[in-house]
Amino acid sequence: MNKAVHTGERVAVYPGSFDPVTMGHLDIITRASKQFDRLVVAVLNNKSKNPLFSVEERVELLEMVTKQLPNVEVDSFRDLTANYVRVKGADVIVRGIRSVTDFEYELQLASLNKKLNKDAETIFMMTDPIYSYLSSSVVKEIASFDGDVKDLVSKEVEEALRRKVNEKRDHG
Repeated sequence: MNKAVHTGERVAVYPGSFDPVTMGHLDIITRASKQFDRLVVAVLNNKSKNPLFSVEERVELLEMVTKQLPNVEVDSFRDLTANYVRVKGADVIVRGIRSVTDFEYELQLASLNKKLNKDAETIFMMTDPIYSYLSSSVVKEIASFDGDVKDLVSKEVEEALRRKVNEKRDHG
């Protein structure tokens, strides 16, 4: 494996599916962006998840909702997170935690990532308690029944969700 070139810049990667990006994700992105010189928000291209939005759409939505954060870069990847972190020159993986259940799963991931890339540390950020119930799955479920998601996602994401749900309804 090629080793990342370190520029002295503190770089972190926040990986996830972001299908769609929620206010909880934005909370973690905003807070993490203050801790690092550069934060790479990386959309995982996971074919097994059957996403509502394409990788390109998720990247575009993330770019829209993070445009006011100059040190945030949005990218996508299709590799092990541990490898991707090395390629991006990062040594920190950021993960959001909502609950004890999240922690158990995230601890397992962090241990695996550490085994695969001994230079990568995982930091856990507790989500703001007002978003502790929030997940992309919940947002998609509410939107699919025409429920109100305006406090759960940004305006841009809300509009994209409505279009996608209506499109699905019309074609499927």
